[in-house]
Amino acid sequence: MSSRRLSRPGASDASPAALEELFRLRYSDFLRVAAAITGNSEAGRDAVQEGVARALAGRASFRGSGTLEAWLWSTVVNAARNMRTRSPLVSEASEHGASLARPEDERRDTVRAAVARLPERQRLVLFLRYYADLDYASIGAVLGIRRGTVSATLSQAHSAMRRLLDEEVTQ
Repeated sequence: MSSRRLSRPGASDASPAALEELFRLRYSDFLRVAAAITGNSEAGRDAVQEGVARALAGRASFRGSGTLEAWLWSTVVNAARNMRTRSPLVSEASEHGASLARPEDERRDTVRAAVARLPERQRLVLFLRYYADLDYASIGAVLGIRRGTVSATLSQAHSAMRRLLDEEVTQ
């Protein structure tokens, strides 16, 4: 897996064309992260749409102190977080009812449940690192935290996940 570093477009270009290009280029990544934050793919799509619409409407507020992509990621992540607080976190499995459970479905549900128990910052760092494939500096730019904090938070998330999954196995 190659880690992506957010590119820096030319002099604070937050034009509709630049935002559209980023949207088209990273849509699947935005959707994966937003769906993970909200708990389902439909809400994730809504969050991406809302985040990009907010970015287009508020593009004059982009000051160019960071990358346009980090700013767009921030709007999408914030839209997904807001959407999640408006409605309870619902997993896709519970959304569609219990179907014939397969072992891989049970493992996936166990991991999702463990991720849901993590503090929000740890969840966001995990999502941005593994779903969006962003590097530490880019995650820091999106979340407004230092690179070292990203590293420490990711380490804490890994430890917490190991502990939570070990607890699940022993039950």
